Amino acid sequence: MKDSSRSQGLAICAGAVGLGLVFGIGLLAGAWWAVAIPVAALLAFVLGLTFWVGYTLATVSVEPESDAAAPRPPAAQAAPTPGEGRRDDVDEAPRG
Repeated sequence: MKDSSRSQGLAICAGAVGLGLVFGIGLLAGAWWAVAIPVAALLAFVLGLTFWVGYTLATVSVEPESDAAAPRPPAAQAAPTPGEGRRDDVDEAPRG
């Protein structure tokens, strides 16, 4: 693993711990922003994700399938059961 990946991972962990401390201190101090900011961020993420899904569904272009015009593939051959494989490619040496 590269050193840059490790340092980025440590920076993310440190940021999460730092934000957790800020949140905890804000809750203990009775500050409304300690709850309002994370809730607003989560709400913005969920609403953005919902909008993206709706936009994708609204703008996707789907071509109808024509089942009658498409040739059907031939039926697949049944696989031999275990122990009933082909024996013509095996050289049988007499055992003695």
